[in-house]
Amino acid sequence: METTARSGEPGDAAVRPGAGTTARVGAGATERVDAGATERDRTAGGETAGRPGETAQTLDRGLRLLHLVADASAGLTVTEAANRLGIGRAAVYRLVGALTGHGMLRRDGDGRLRLGAGVLHLARRAQPLLAEGALPALRRLAEQAGATAHLTVVEGGEGVALAVVEPSWTSFHVAYRTGARHPLERGAAGLAILAGRSGVADPVSTVGELQPGAYGVAAPVLGVPGLEASVGVVALAPLDADTVGAQVLAAAQSIAAALS
Repeated sequence: METTARSGEPGDAAVRPGAGTTARVGAGATERVDAGATERDRTAGGETAGRPGETAQTLDRGLRLLHLVADASAGLTVTEAANRLGIGRAAVYRLVGALTGHGMLRRDGDGRLRLGAGVLHLARRAQPLLAEGALPALRRLAEQAGATAHLTVVEGGEGVALAVVEPSWTSFHVAYRTGARHPLERGAAGLAILAGRSGVADPVSTVGELQPGAYGVAAPVLGVPGLEASVGVVALAPLDADTVGAQVLAAAQSIAAALS
């Protein structure tokens, strides 16, 4: 697979052919390929027939690139990505070409790399699997605490209620809508996620931050690669921080084990 390397990208110095480098000039664009990263095997149709080791390495680099871009709030230039991956810019251009073609990456107006809509598509397809894995622990938590239990995940810088279970035996309880969004800085669910980013697993309690008169307790789900989430309960009456906190923490640990 051949990819065009565009010149003039903001923040990227031009690459000039030198030792170990070849350059081909096409229709208004130059392709620069490091000799050490040249595709060695090609099929009769011109497509790469990479060796298993090379294919695995390319896949690993592509996934690492996605993680780097996801963690960079301001996006990345190709040069920055190459430096962080420890590979040449030409290799990054090839990765970007493939990932852009699948909608996983895109370039913004300044030419910086950002996640594409294809990542959101995969995330939405994965959400039902996450919810399914969390439901047994959420049902148990809702019955134990006598409060509405929920799994909240991070999406677009906000907390989103991915799964909600209401208790079966209470006369009154909070109706919490699946898909409800809120800032991470408000409410027990979001604050627990922020605490989890620092490795703090202790339950968080709040009162009236998302809804007047509502009491919340939540704990982060830790140890699941690629997942930022919390488990919590919300009720109309005060919750015993020690008892419910222990129940929420146990549910978070159970869900982490189920999703790992």
